[in-house]
Amino acid sequence: MTNDLLYQVALTQINLLGCVQAKKLIETFGNAQDIFKAPKKQLSAIDGIGEIKANYIKNFIDFTDAENEIKFIEKHRIQPLFITNPYYPQRLLHCYDAPTLLYYKGNANINQSKIISIIGTRTNSGYGKEITETIVKEAQQYNTLIVSGLAYGIDAIAHKAALQNNLPTVGVLAHGLDVLYPAQHKALAKEMIANGGLLTEFMQHTKPDKHNFPKRNRIVAGMCDAIIVVETATKGGSMITAEIAYTYNKDLYAVPGKTTDTKSAGCNKLIQQNKAIIFTNTSDLFTDIGWQKQTSKPPKQKELFVELNENEQTIYNIITSKTTVHVDEIYLQSGLSSSTVAACILNLELQNIITGLPGKIYKIN
Repeated sequence: MTNDLLYQVALTQINLLGCVQAKKLIETFGNAQDIFKAPKKQLSAIDGIGEIKANYIKNFIDFTDAENEIKFIEKHRIQPLFITNPYYPQRLLHCYDAPTLLYYKGNANINQSKIISIIGTRTNSGYGKEITETIVKEAQQYNTLIVSGLAYGIDAIAHKAALQNNLPTVGVLAHGLDVLYPAQHKALAKEMIANGGLLTEFMQHTKPDKHNFPKRNRIVAGMCDAIIVVETATKGGSMITAEIAYTYNKDLYAVPGKTTDTKSAGCNKLIQQNKAIIFTNTSDLFTDIGWQKQTSKPPKQKELFVELNENEQTIYNIITSKTTVHVDEIYLQSGLSSSTVAACILNLELQNIITGLPGKIYKIN
């Protein structure tokens, strides 16, 4: 493992340094190691850092926990995803408080072209269970990644329904990957790792303390295209997640319920406040967010191959080999200069052969 990872892990351990400040530092210096090596005066001058935080950075000398975390990562084959890593969930980059470093164990593409988060109460009704299972089943035609928080109730129902319908599903955790909460979901989590994964920003030995759940919730809200609240009271984790999704300008949906049903009171409130779109059926939802059904017919753009030059053909081959590809991976695999890649990508977009997604990600039309 490189020294880069050592400094990346250590960056998340500095007192008073949150994700927002860390993001500014990374934007300024480019990588974690250079942050630690930067002069104190230069660190202090950065907006939001100041002398106190600069002192904490310069005085950080104990890398023991970071070294132990790297050993844990290697032993359990966990994938560390620093915010500059092309495999980092690119949709999160649009969130001002994106996690600096994530730990991922699984095989699902967390930059898949279609991702929805499904959340709700831990004490769901039969109605909530039925709606959740229907949404997931009908999302199968879009090869959707299902994201939730691996909690009791709606979360677990969404994960299980995804597995039953052969869809990848990712659980976002409020603790380290050395434990599992709730423990009763151990078998479910194991199955998810084989067809999806577990994702967290917390190091090993981090317990599922109450204050960690809102942090977890922002990842659930930020890494999807749309988020659906199935059932919730007016207070609780699902409402926190919904409010975060609203601030992120995510497509937020809520399933309406009876006015006398406390389990639907939160959903009804979100709709009443115009923060969430009323959920009526999956067909309307998928149309609203611009999804189209997969077809077996080859795209017409393949007829345009004769118009591609050698560099464009190279980039096309790289993008078509995966569902989505980050521009950094295109640079790496093609060996072409950034200006050449930019010109080729522009031409491919103009010919409607590829589409650019948020976070400099590209896919074949």
